[in-house]
Amino acid sequence: RVPGSKSVTNRALIVAALADGPTRITNPLFADDSYWLMDALVRLGIEVRADSGRAEINVFGQSGVIDASDVDLFVGNAGTVARFLPPALALGKGPYTVDGVPRMRERPVADLVDAMVQLGAPVEYAGEHGKFPLRVVGGGIQGGEARVSGSKSSQFISGLLMASPYAARHVTLLAEGRKVWPYVGITVDVMRAFGVEVDASNGRFSVEPALYKARDYEVEPDASGASYFMAAAAVTGGRVRIAGLGSASPQGDLRFAEVLRDMGCRVEISSDSVEVEGPDRLRGVEVDMNAFSDTMITLSAIAPFATSPTTIKNIAHTRLQETDRLSAVATELARLGIETQSTPSSIRIIPGRIRPGVVRTYGDHRMAMAFAITGLVAPGVGIRDPGCVTKTFPGYFGLLESLR
Repeated sequence: RVPGSKSVTNRALIVAALADGPTRITNPLFADDSYWLMDALVRLGIEVRADSGRAEINVFGQSGVIDASDVDLFVGNAGTVARFLPPALALGKGPYTVDGVPRMRERPVADLVDAMVQLGAPVEYAGEHGKFPLRVVGGGIQGGEARVSGSKSSQFISGLLMASPYAARHVTLLAEGRKVWPYVGITVDVMRAFGVEVDASNGRFSVEPALYKARDYEVEPDASGASYFMAAAAVTGGRVRIAGLGSASPQGDLRFAEVLRDMGCRVEISSDSVEVEGPDRLRGVEVDMNAFSDTMITLSAIAPFATSPTTIKNIAHTRLQETDRLSAVATELARLGIETQSTPSSIRIIPGRIRPGVVRTYGDHRMAMAFAITGLVAPGVGIRDPGCVTKTFPGYFGLLESLR
């Protein structure tokens, strides 16, 4: 069983902090990204009790009230935290600053700021225009209608949605840009679980003033984390079963299993599990991964073992994540002797014989986890800075080793 979903855990933490009492979150992710968010909530005066031994987090919500003021929040390189917090902070007394590591200051945030201003939630740049750090003034969200682009990150839309029930009047978000539903769908699912309805249709999201209801909430396994073990089965001809992740999951990254089916794997998805069995040889695919791009590196790491080229399209936004992922993949595959052809939004990977080499991760947890799967089949492939997996999957290498 892989750890709880990062995407779901951090959404549940935000919503629980805004809810009307104590919430118990079970099977959450305990990793850097969730720790950054829990630390921020505590600094804002919200009681959070985390118990990794019991696999639960208790959050004592304050009904949308944030009493703390003049707080500086550091969020590391956690994109979900940096983008989810500002709309919620607008509900507090303020002011608050949100900042992160140098890479975070390179990641886009202007679309979020523009939408917050449209909704009457004052926010300012504390440094360079369009970049972190941000200064959130506080005092509430007026509400109304806002246009928000999801072309660079759907997390802007998710952050705005989660704070919307506490606006002075209804909120309508008109999402523009890339297909945002799979990741925003997780947000809508969590909001509904806590008693707030979202009217979602064709990129239009409407929320009426409401109050989240505290509850017990279980986090399902992380679909992107599961992708590495599915990929391991695919390249070794083995079989893996992921328990607790099934057909009803709102996580778009589960679509990675369907890609493996197209590559020749036997894939069975039931209501509560996913099973993947690898073929004798994988075949290449052409796939638009815009809606489940967190698994793009996973596919790239196994594509060299296919019998034909693999093309991954519509992933320009991955250049703006923990690292320029599209460039990093091309560079490290070349280091291993694999030819690639890249455009600003796609990569084509030509199968070939992998030569020994040490893959650089650029501090990106997904680079480390994905190319470890390459090393299962190709001798002499090492990972530089494997410790970066603590961002989302601290026990990754131990679990991978246990499956040998």
